[in-house]
Amino acid sequence: MKGEISEILKKIKQSSKKYFSTNILFSSFIVLSIMIGIILRYNTVGGILSFKPFLGDLLFVIIIGSFGYLIKPKNQFIYFLSWLLFFTVLTIINAIYYEFYQSFVSVNLLATISMVGEVGDSVFEKLKIIHFIYVLAPILLIIIHKNLCKKNYYFEVSKIEKGKKMFKGTLLVGTVLICSFLITLSSVEISRFIKQWNREYIVQRFGLYIYTINDLIQSVQPQIDTLFGYDEAVRNFRNFYEEKWSEKKETNEYTNIFKGKNVVFIHAESMQTFLIDLTINGEEVTPNLNKLSKESLYFSKFYPQISVGTSSDTEFTLLTGIMPSSSGTVFVSYSNRTYEALPQLFKNLGYYTFSMHANNADYWNRKVMHKNLGYDDFYAKDSYIINGEEDIVGLGLNDKSFFEQSLERLKTFNTLNSPYMGTIITLSNHSPFDDLEKYGEYKVTMTYTDIDENGVEIVKEAPYLEDESMGNYLRSAHYADEALGEFFNSIELDSSFDNTVFIIYGDHEAKLGKKQFNLLYNYDPYTDEIKSEDDPTYISLDNYGYDLLKNTPLIIWTKDKSLQREITNVMGMYDVLPTISNMFGLNYKYALGNDIFSSNEKIVIFPNGNFLTNKVYYNNLKDEYVSFGNQLIESDYIEKYKEYTSKRLEISNGIIVHDLIKKEGEKDEKGK
Repeated sequence: MKGEISEILKKIKQSSKKYFSTNILFSSFIVLSIMIGIILRYNTVGGILSFKPFLGDLLFVIIIGSFGYLIKPKNQFIYFLSWLLFFTVLTIINAIYYEFYQSFVSVNLLATISMVGEVGDSVFEKLKIIHFIYVLAPILLIIIHKNLCKKNYYFEVSKIEKGKKMFKGTLLVGTVLICSFLITLSSVEISRFIKQWNREYIVQRFGLYIYTINDLIQSVQPQIDTLFGYDEAVRNFRNFYEEKWSEKKETNEYTNIFKGKNVVFIHAESMQTFLIDLTINGEEVTPNLNKLSKESLYFSKFYPQISVGTSSDTEFTLLTGIMPSSSGTVFVSYSNRTYEALPQLFKNLGYYTFSMHANNADYWNRKVMHKNLGYDDFYAKDSYIINGEEDIVGLGLNDKSFFEQSLERLKTFNTLNSPYMGTIITLSNHSPFDDLEKYGEYKVTMTYTDIDENGVEIVKEAPYLEDESMGNYLRSAHYADEALGEFFNSIELDSSFDNTVFIIYGDHEAKLGKKQFNLLYNYDPYTDEIKSEDDPTYISLDNYGYDLLKNTPLIIWTKDKSLQREITNVMGMYDVLPTISNMFGLNYKYALGNDIFSSNEKIVIFPNGNFLTNKVYYNNLKDEYVSFGNQLIESDYIEKYKEYTSKRLEISNGIIVHDLIKKEGEKDEKGK
């Protein structure tokens, strides 16, 4: 028996040796293609030892590689190299994109490629040598090819290789692997794969190549929405809103408090809540925001719910109460849909509506989308005077000049017979925060007291945040805050704004890495290094702590300063429309969020399936949560809000992809 087993093993060894000796190029292509996929996961989402993404990458490249056998051996190198170069470019693009957006690139985003020029410095700032390690794969394949040529490998292989037979055999192996892969998938994994809310999850569980194929399929969804998924989407839509509309609308202390007043939203680029009351050497980073937050309704746990559309996603979700698209960006990919938005709701009450932004009107397709959302006029870059380079800070017209010119236009609106609603979108505090000479003299070094050799106290200065991304951001934010302060000083002196409500919101995080926050909170000036974790003053920033720092301020301010209160309940951008509608007496139907002052549901859902309540933060990628204040959380609680999150993401995506507000609205009109 032992002899038979030994003989079998010997034959397997000989067959394997013969196979690999005559399939070196194919085997090298497979190994290198899988290798760069593993490296990408290692540098982004982790899970390099996971079997499923390895199997996903393997089955894909085996199927791609099998077609190489239909080509003569001497020409196979061009085929394999072409594919490997494609995989290399794909991994490099995704590595850089992940560094910038903490997600993976989508085919739908090709429509926004023209915007790269305007934020090019931000992109290049993120480039690292590690992003180009993937280039080693095609280089290694070229080296292997040259060595094979020297050994006359292709001539010898051409004598024995049966291309069609090898193609069929390899394709069969790939098919078997596909079946094996499908067997290992759970219903949850299949559901998440189809929905593609969480791109990181798909790459971590399925591999980059299968994610890319899935994304290609998702990218054509808008064109085939009438063929697939419409019936289920409309059924979910009707059931959801029939239940929602049947709920009794509650009033509260803020109901109709601002009815008939003007309202101006100020979209504060990249302003984050951690800036509020932050000081460097005793000097406030944002003194004006600090002051405004104490004179107003201030929501300190207000979270953006953005996807890859960043600022445009913020505008969309804040104005409509609907989540961003799971594929592409609404402003670009779905701008021809019908939405219920705040500008339109105000117009229904006779308001004049406008938006102001000193950037190109076509950026994020705002020229089209702002009109669709209900703005009467869009005052873009061509509506402002820019006196050369001295007026430019960051991506365009500096905030001080922008606010000054916008204020003059606002004054003319005060003479109208009708109230007005508008949005002012700032620009200066946009990454890469490198216009240092124009930000002013705000210092980001650290002064501290030390003892010299004679025992005398002396004041020293440590580099701290100088020449760091965090330091540059703080200086940029200080400049933007100064411009905001000048604007509100003018508002305070002008009685024509007595009847105007100002709503300030940070649009999204500044995209600063965890390392920069660690430097901000844990710097030791005596060693010029980060404190040890054993230091009692060390502030721990685990992954969830870092995520929770991504909130932005929301401030509702009036000149009479009659509303002075901090709201510490968690709130998302999709809650703004219901909350503001209650205050101004607007009637809405389709917002997915809630009036923060009436609803018992205090939950922020994110496009990737994560959610945040006053009790927990749940991470969809890892399927785990962290509770606040050591609260005991039952599994039913988590399951309830996982379902809550999933349902609203499905409804939102159905509205966007299938244009349900328009189609269902038309049916309602016909039925009347």
